[in-house]
Amino acid sequence: MMKSSEIVLRDIVLVGGGHSHAVVLKMLGMKPIPGVRITLICRDTHTPYSGMLPGYIAGHYSYDDTHIDLRRLAEFAGARFYRDEVIGIDRSRQTVQCRHRPELAYDVLSINTGSSPNVSAVVGAAQHAVPVKPINGFNDRWAQLLASITAGHSSSSPYQIAVVGAGAGGVELALALQHRLGSMRDSSAQPVAITVFGKEKSLLPQAPSALGKQFAEVLDTRGIRYVLGTAVSQVSERTLSTAGDGATYAADTTLWVTEAGGPAWLGGTGLDLDDKGFIRVTETLQSVNDPRIFATGDVATMIDHPRPKAGVFAVRQGKPLAINLRRYVENRSLFRYRPQRNWLALISTGDKYAFASKGRFLARGAWVWRWKDWIDRRFIARFSELPTMDEQPAAAQHNIALSSEENSQAISAVAMRCGGCGAKVGASVLSRAISSLKPVEREDVLVGLHAPDDAAVLSIPPGMALVHSIDFFRSFIDDPYIFGKVAANHSLGDIFAMGAEAQSATAVATIPQGLESKVEALLFQLMSGAVEVLNAAGCALVGGHTGEGQELALGFAINGLIDPATVLKKGGLLPGQKLILTKPIGTGTLFAAHARLAAKGRWIDAALESMVLSSQAAASCLRRHGATACTDVTGFGLLGHLVEMTKASGVDARLDLASIPVLEGALQTSKLGILSSLQPANVRLRRAISNQAESLDHPLYPLLFDPQTAGGLLAGVPANSVDQCVAELRRLGYAATVVIGDIQAMGDQLAPISLRY
Repeated sequence: MMKSSEIVLRDIVLVGGGHSHAVVLKMLGMKPIPGVRITLICRDTHTPYSGMLPGYIAGHYSYDDTHIDLRRLAEFAGARFYRDEVIGIDRSRQTVQCRHRPELAYDVLSINTGSSPNVSAVVGAAQHAVPVKPINGFNDRWAQLLASITAGHSSSSPYQIAVVGAGAGGVELALALQHRLGSMRDSSAQPVAITVFGKEKSLLPQAPSALGKQFAEVLDTRGIRYVLGTAVSQVSERTLSTAGDGATYAADTTLWVTEAGGPAWLGGTGLDLDDKGFIRVTETLQSVNDPRIFATGDVATMIDHPRPKAGVFAVRQGKPLAINLRRYVENRSLFRYRPQRNWLALISTGDKYAFASKGRFLARGAWVWRWKDWIDRRFIARFSELPTMDEQPAAAQHNIALSSEENSQAISAVAMRCGGCGAKVGASVLSRAISSLKPVEREDVLVGLHAPDDAAVLSIPPGMALVHSIDFFRSFIDDPYIFGKVAANHSLGDIFAMGAEAQSATAVATIPQGLESKVEALLFQLMSGAVEVLNAAGCALVGGHTGEGQELALGFAINGLIDPATVLKKGGLLPGQKLILTKPIGTGTLFAAHARLAAKGRWIDAALESMVLSSQAAASCLRRHGATACTDVTGFGLLGHLVEMTKASGVDARLDLASIPVLEGALQTSKLGILSSLQPANVRLRRAISNQAESLDHPLYPLLFDPQTAGGLLAGVPANSVDQCVAELRRLGYAATVVIGDIQAMGDQLAPISLRY
């Protein structure tokens, strides 16, 4: 795993979470390349293993059985995980364009995105067919399809499913679907009929003819119809037409398992592509016309060794790809990979029965399915059972190919670093990094980044008061853009909680030392995310300070404006009010677990989505509904911040443990004893709970002390308006908003908080 103190000399960017890249991450996690930073960009956090998808559809496997957790795997490998979609490459500038974030620079690029459905040539297919590929994102499409098929149609005529594609993928899908739907259907449900369409004259045209004939017998026995030797020419909402005879077939759902091509965005890259849009690569797995770009799996075509698009080749290409990425950055000769001429094909029939084929070898039976199941489970286990890694040697001991200028910068970066102002990030690096940022402009900012000076100058409108707050912390996530958004959102929370309008922000950032180009790129990513959040809040970035340090860190001093008569303080709680919480808790335990590879990637995704959700609209809503006290739940945890409010207000509070919203996975990780390093300090506040002895065994009890980052707002709202307030907050996007307790007059007991469950 790459250490935070290690100088980044080269960036390898992996586009797509296919099987080859999963193997690369595992291998580089076991033996990292010192001085090289890995970044994985993928739309999905969990990527399905194609070999197990038919079993998943048939109902033999769970979601986690069949999916590789890419975020967890990247954390193991010391790689950055960017959840986004690539939409282009600028090869001249060596940057990758993403749909939702700033462009990312690379020294070496590898593409393993799989293929995309080529439905544009068939009328209506883009609008009415459900593509099986790309397999990332497949689970959402499958869930929607399953819901539509099992919606409880009243008709006695069969629900018609058309599977377009009579290769192994289409036939296996049809059999798995039939098994799953047959096992779910009761006597009153609508029957299902499946038809497989193929333009070739036989089933499984790329397999030995004997295998195709045996699968024809299976389809006949199972009552699955197949129409061969004619291409599909048109797809409509409920029908499908073929070109050869012009016949029309009923099709309530059309699944597209054929005519795949390369992603459309590859067409604008200037890479050498074949006639289907796949990247043409050599035996070294490099692009024919750009040696800095590698490609594997379905998205690539080996010019000297053409092979069918099958997952087995993507898996086999993973090891040579990892070897060549290492050799490329170390300026060594590359390994030439030659795929096998014959390969083992294991094709299931949906009912725990399978066929095996390799060359002239052909076998079938339940034992073949058990063999396939063993192979598939062993493959998935490679990426779920991750060992603990030891410290790795320093980058200076390794042969990373650098230019003379880069070598000078690297020597400077590892030299004894100065303190004081000598620890600042260089002015030219800083100016280049922020030159393309466009902070929001405000009339009350008299001197700011638009005309930099020794300090910012702001005016305060008559009758308004100044609200000031500061927050700063080190990065807890490997994505500087997302970290920038969270840090800015967290810093704004105090301003919003008091009912103020954010006016200006001054940044304080710590950036690990390194090559100027790497420092500049990191700073640009970091501040792009932050400025995006600040601008959305109408808050002008007016200046800041950036210095060198061992770890990435960011914070903001925020100025806000408020009418002094409308300030929401912690001390405004009143007896009879209801307590509202606008976001779920659990970020502390989840990110502690993430660092220990004990959290699922989708749990971290959900936590980050909560953390980047601004509380600005929530604060306005709370004020409209009569809130008299408010605070944002952050480092002291839910209980710590509630104690502050009850103490300042002179009231008692009752919390309903069962109603407190919790992020997915937080109960599981806290139950394992994986807690934030701040938890012990927060637990000292347990004396504020009047009935803590009875509450210790409740599963949610530890989360009362869990420190939050960019947490929700905790507010006291009159009981007669709380229902309308909660409903409006949910409409505004705060879906987890709930009443978690009520406020009472101060009693005789010293502990002001009691728990109900």
